[in-house]
Amino acid sequence: MDEHEPAQWQRKKAPPPRRKKPRAGATHRRAIGRLGPPSAPLTIPQSHSLAAAAAAKPTPVRAGGSPAPRLAREMPGSVRLVVAFGVLLLVSLLVLLRRPAGLLSRAAVSTGSGVPDPAALFLSLSPGANASIKADLRALTAGPHLAGTPPAAGPAAHVLERLRAAGLQTLTREYSPLLSYPGNASLALLRPDGSLLARLSLDEPADEARPRRLVAPYHAYAPSGGAVAEAVFVNLGREEDYAALERLGVGVRGRVAVARRGGGYRGGVVARAAEKGAVAVLIAGREDGGVERGVVLLGGPGDPLTPGWAATGGAERLAFDDEAVKRRFPKIPSMPVSAKTAEEIIRSLGGPAIPAKWQGGLGVDAGGVGPGPTLVNFTYQEDRKFETIQDIFGVIKGSEEPDRYVILGNHRDAWTYGAVDPNSGTASLLDIARRLGIMLQSGWRPRRSIILCSWDAEEFGMIGSTEWVEENLADLHSKAVAYLNVDCAVQGVGFFAGSTPQLDKLLVDVTRQVKDPDVTGKMVHDTWSEMNGGISIERLARTDSDFAPFLHHAGIPSVDLYYGNEFPGYHTALDSYNWMEKHGDPLFLRHLAITEIWGLLALHLADDPVLPFDYQVYAKQLQEHTNALSALMSNSQAVNLMNGFINDLSGAAMEVLKEAKKLQQLDLYDENARMRRRLLNDRLLLAERSFLQAEGLQGRGWFKHLLYSPPEDYESKLSFFPGIADAISRSGNLSAEEREVSVQHEVWKVSRAIQRAASVLRGAFSRQNDPSNFSSLLTP
Repeated sequence: MDEHEPAQWQRKKAPPPRRKKPRAGATHRRAIGRLGPPSAPLTIPQSHSLAAAAAAKPTPVRAGGSPAPRLAREMPGSVRLVVAFGVLLLVSLLVLLRRPAGLLSRAAVSTGSGVPDPAALFLSLSPGANASIKADLRALTAGPHLAGTPPAAGPAAHVLERLRAAGLQTLTREYSPLLSYPGNASLALLRPDGSLLARLSLDEPADEARPRRLVAPYHAYAPSGGAVAEAVFVNLGREEDYAALERLGVGVRGRVAVARRGGGYRGGVVARAAEKGAVAVLIAGREDGGVERGVVLLGGPGDPLTPGWAATGGAERLAFDDEAVKRRFPKIPSMPVSAKTAEEIIRSLGGPAIPAKWQGGLGVDAGGVGPGPTLVNFTYQEDRKFETIQDIFGVIKGSEEPDRYVILGNHRDAWTYGAVDPNSGTASLLDIARRLGIMLQSGWRPRRSIILCSWDAEEFGMIGSTEWVEENLADLHSKAVAYLNVDCAVQGVGFFAGSTPQLDKLLVDVTRQVKDPDVTGKMVHDTWSEMNGGISIERLARTDSDFAPFLHHAGIPSVDLYYGNEFPGYHTALDSYNWMEKHGDPLFLRHLAITEIWGLLALHLADDPVLPFDYQVYAKQLQEHTNALSALMSNSQAVNLMNGFINDLSGAAMEVLKEAKKLQQLDLYDENARMRRRLLNDRLLLAERSFLQAEGLQGRGWFKHLLYSPPEDYESKLSFFPGIADAISRSGNLSAEEREVSVQHEVWKVSRAIQRAASVLRGAFSRQNDPSNFSSLLTP
């Protein structure tokens, strides 16, 4: 996981051996990315794609043969009658067995045939699962595996092998983005006359259980450069911190800014320092942690040279001097340092005393903020290169709606060993694959297709997931049901979740079925509610994990799950299996809880006849957002009109719930009922897309979600309606009339999006009470 401020954005791997491409229709047993388990031959389809893997119809098996007619002629009539009856009985049985397995499972539960319910079967596979998760985590974290480096091949091979062992069809997809690695770096303190005072360490505390060499701490995409200049302590590097320095008569122009973590996305901290005139930035880690690595790009997720399209081998790439590219890269060099190194610098500073509110954060409670009198001598050399990254997929084709995708995702690349970030989630994903494989062997098959995704290069800015979403955007727009993300599955105590509102009810219901890993006799729902004084579900208006391209760019309903709110070893060498085993989750029961919640969400979304989306919850959440907006914009006609559109959405949501209830009472196997369910599910699936703006947010076109893309900054105090938030933030220098016009325009955009969502839920071209509405003519 990479921590991107909601206000912003945000050695070559050996290539696989080249293989001669098999002709269409040929069989091939060992190809990387093939469909099917290793033991089964593969028929290469004409379109070798993930969509084809999920949606391709099985080749029909021809029954019968030439001996049958001869045998029939030789039989007496009575025998032929018995045989004919037997054949009819067999055909009837085959028809029953060819019904969607998810439907068969539900029917079996109600008739007592002994076929287990999918959710019950999934949970029944929990005993011993924590040991399996533990073994996977140990294997995944045997060494560092930064994306694009040779060691990254190890976890990739492990994930691919485990998906195949579970019996899932597997695919891989490679991209070639621009990545950034550290070269030489140095840091020293100089006396005012330029003589050496002390050489400062750029290393971090080593994890004794993992002595292998790590990539040195650095900021990815920080430019090469250096400085010999006075230093200034800027606290967290926020706007208010610079205002406090200004009141003290201290500026950073021509100086090195020294900050401590906690001021938001590090890229924003560096950009703000550059705006103030600093020549370099040093960001200190926590006192109880190591040195925090991370990216400092701005502008959004994905490869910086292919914004909006995939970084495939022959793709167009923007030039480095393109204005859009230049805006994304930081203007000055920066480097993460340990708390100890930062303390040495700060203790050497003179100038005004450190404000009382700033003291204690780095163990420094005396001294000045600078500038000087000592000088900082800092150099850094960046190594940018195009590298190959690999996404890995495990696919289970749906039985009734194979062209509808329930997508589970986790990234596997890490800055260091990645026991928390991200391989706690990877191990949980592999256990879900194991369970689903066993369920497949029992005869179960989901109604809709399930895709398990292992993303690469997330730490460089969600590159693996973003490139895949950009490459498959049209397909995902029409076919993706939901995206379920787990990054850091376990980093501490307490369950946390974020989601788009229509999934809230399902998420809450699922937590009632999973045992709490820390409190005997309670369910996750109980402790989750007690911890927060009620259920608390975050809205995903941040860009720090792989749900960002799915929600902010593609408008796909999304969920993000994790245990623990903060981890001291974040992006450091302390993120090791040793820490997880001793401190994070010794019994691996929190991993087990996340696995169960994640898997049950997927099963409901893949198997329920009607998608478990509740847009009434969405309407209520939008009403709360609008009430908060009204407090900022009193007597706004546009905001008042928005309330009417929200009421319309609530009415449409109620109609959908009633329609779903009626459909649930119909025969699951009736063809007309099946078609009506499909039409309703399509409306539920597509309603979230209504909140997208085709051209994107003003000045940030990659972000298209008008409700939950990240705002450019938090000056407006809004963490939703990003276009409105941006307009408020940018209106400081406008007249009252100009400000009103600018903000009202963005309010209208959101209102129209809400109106679109209501129409989509109704399946209408216009509102039902509009005499020009003719949707009834098109409804079966």
